[in-house]
Amino acid sequence: MNDTNGMTQRAVVLLSGGLDSATVLALARASGLECYALSVSYGQRHQAEISAAARVARALGAREHRIMHVNLGRIGGSALTDSSIDVPEAPGEGIPVTYVPARNTIMLSLALAWAEVLKATEIHIGVNAVDYSGYPDCRPEFVAAFQQLASLATKAGVEGGSLRVQAPLISMSKAQIVREGVRLGVDYSMTVSCYQADDEGRACGLCDSCRLRREGFVSAGIPDSTRYRLFASQGDEKIV
Repeated sequence: MNDTNGMTQRAVVLLSGGLDSATVLALARASGLECYALSVSYGQRHQAEISAAARVARALGAREHRIMHVNLGRIGGSALTDSSIDVPEAPGEGIPVTYVPARNTIMLSLALAWAEVLKATEIHIGVNAVDYSGYPDCRPEFVAAFQQLASLATKAGVEGGSLRVQAPLISMSKAQIVREGVRLGVDYSMTVSCYQADDEGRACGLCDSCRLRREGFVSAGIPDSTRYRLFASQGDEKIV
């Protein structure tokens, strides 16, 4: 994507190393943006997704990939940052304990800071409000609110510049996301979505993230390339 002066526009892409964020990076690159991938090590249970993010950034042609560190484990309150809270292995009611308080707000804020320095015109995030776990910071209302904040709280915004927060997957089903990624050549075997992946990045096959990911591949009619670390019965289906 070029601006009116023929210069390639830049985008900061939040890259967790999972299926959704990999697809977002592929979409941004396909649109012609020069992409700067940002991953956040926030005190999550495992670092496998950070390693996955590095693989994805290289494979999908990010101009640069940076990892920032924010220890949300010091706050806790989530099964992803507090080892004393078990990750649920069955769907529940309400907002699940895997919700990490303020995670997307913090990540977008870091992306916003880097975008200002880079003079990037866009920030891309892979939130989804269709096949998701019910997190409040994955809704269109949240993205719109952060867009308003970005316009008010930045030098670029005050001086009339354009910095857009893009959430291209917000209204897509997981199956649609998988199909789009495959169309763009994303190798999903590189990605890690599991909430409790082991050190090798192998998925548990039981958590909510694994369930949503697996159902996406099934609905899309595309073989699931996810590496699982154990056998798990899911109805008549056996996962390995």
